[in-house]
Amino acid sequence: MMTQQPCIRIRGLKKSFGNRTILNGIDLDIPAGASTVIIGGSGNGKSLMLRCILGLIEPDEGIIEIDGEDILRASTKRRDALLRRIGMLFQNAALFDSMSVMENILFGLKAKRHGRTALPHRTELEQEAFHLLAQVGLGPNVAPLNPAELSGGMQKRVGLARALAGQPDILFFDEPTTGLDPIMSAVIDGLISDCVTQRGSTALTITHDMTSARRIGDHAAMLYGGKIIWQGPASDLMNSGNPIVDQFTHGRREGPITTTMTDQPAIGG
Repeated sequence: MMTQQPCIRIRGLKKSFGNRTILNGIDLDIPAGASTVIIGGSGNGKSLMLRCILGLIEPDEGIIEIDGEDILRASTKRRDALLRRIGMLFQNAALFDSMSVMENILFGLKAKRHGRTALPHRTELEQEAFHLLAQVGLGPNVAPLNPAELSGGMQKRVGLARALAGQPDILFFDEPTTGLDPIMSAVIDGLISDCVTQRGSTALTITHDMTSARRIGDHAAMLYGGKIIWQGPASDLMNSGNPIVDQFTHGRREGPITTTMTDQPAIGG
């Protein structure tokens, strides 16, 4: 029986800053059309791993494959084509403060089309932007507002609308529920789940929120000490049988995780 090729395959991924090693041989498979969550303490390299996949930071060693193609060794043109398949929702939504909600989404629409096809008329792009806002539960009255006029939850939803602008089949979420109340966290989690179940997207989320991780995740993994130390069904997160995972997921002060590890500066999250 043949095993389905993972959408993203990572092997031996390493990255150091000076004499400090953050990623020390990451091995991870991200299944296609499913939701994978990565947990781990601050400073363990979760966000850094995403940045390496996105090409924002060059790793020291390793393999990163998308559908079997190593993006680290592909030509610039081919790498760009593969990375255009990824939509990203950053932790703070990363909206442009000087642009309205509409302009932020139009930026996403134009960026994904750059160099591929002629841009449609602005009116057509605006209609597409309104459709994206509707997909994340926001009305057209939000379009002329600036990000500073939005609540944290609304900013996250606008960020997700912009991430969806290029119709990506791979979506990355960096701490999507941080700073949100429980109800808004559930809203964001529902939108992430919809991306997988309704759009067929492959989702990779890094989070500290165990409720969110179990709610949106099909698969889960924990990053600790520069390596993936546990992988399994997200439903097993609270009963993993791994003492490090159990201490983290239950928030216990005593256990194998020391404050020396969790109190490190958060280089790469």
